Amino acid sequence: MRTSDAVDLIVLAALWGASFLFMRVAAPEFGPLALIEVRVAVAALFLLGVCAWRRASLPLTRHAGPLLLVGIFNTALPFSLFAYALLSVTAGFASILNATSPLWGAVVAHFWLRERLTMLRVLGLLIGFLGVSMLVWGKASFAPGGSGWAIVAALVASLSYGVAASYTRRALTGVDALTVATGSQLGAVLALAPLALWTWPSTPVSATAWVGTVALGVACTGMAYILYFRLIGNVGAARAIAVTFLVPLFAIAWGGLFLAEPITSQMVLGGLVVLGGTALSTGLIGARAARRGVTPTRST
Repeated sequence: MRTSDAVDLIVLAALWGASFLFMRVAAPEFGPLALIEVRVAVAALFLLGVCAWRRASLPLTRHAGPLLLVGIFNTALPFSLFAYALLSVTAGFASILNATSPLWGAVVAHFWLRERLTMLRVLGLLIGFLGVSMLVWGKASFAPGGSGWAIVAALVASLSYGVAASYTRRALTGVDALTVATGSQLGAVLALAPLALWTWPSTPVSATAWVGTVALGVACTGMAYILYFRLIGNVGAARAIAVTFLVPLFAIAWGGLFLAEPITSQMVLGGLVVLGGTALSTGLIGARAARRGVTPTRST
């Protein structure tokens, strides 16, 4: 990997790690649905600006249906669920649950795309989900004030990424990355608009929350997509997926630095087990995707 690609990988991980920080700050004021509507609208405008600057003609209408569905399952639904989860759990904790996305992706690909699971990948899945159990043990309380529903929301969001990855492989293989990124964000804007208007905050939103939300849209979504797809083009999907292992490190660091979030031994141990299982279960997925020219989907 060239130095420039390694820098892209680290910057991308830092941006996606920061997304949990910004959502944790802005979600209490906006509410999850309004927050994500603004986030994806800003991201869509940013990506359309990039298209205009590059004078790129995007075949959005030709792939309107698949792009809308990818926008729902890879953006609108998981982003909103993570924003809801971050009302109750820390940025670092949520980012570790987000790291289970490749595990869910392997399960979905097996049942939907009939992708064979080797013994090594099955072992990785078992280890990864053991790590999830270690993470949530004693925390998944569904009593008032508990974090049980937040944990469920984060895991469903991660599953949604897995569904979106398999659907993208079926419906949008061969479509250029900028079209998928821009079209899916526009699809997410349309899907979320009615719910966002219905739940729009009745009290003014602070400047801090607005700044965080714009940063979410421009840096953590628009710029991050460009970096991710550039990485896939330069080093392949198998290496680009390594960002999965770096995002929790940055999310935990940002949460500790700016929000004074605690880092517990349970988080560290459970996170290491999750990432270890992910490493085992996704190595072959990335290699196959690279050989087939598939663009995997990501991420929060």
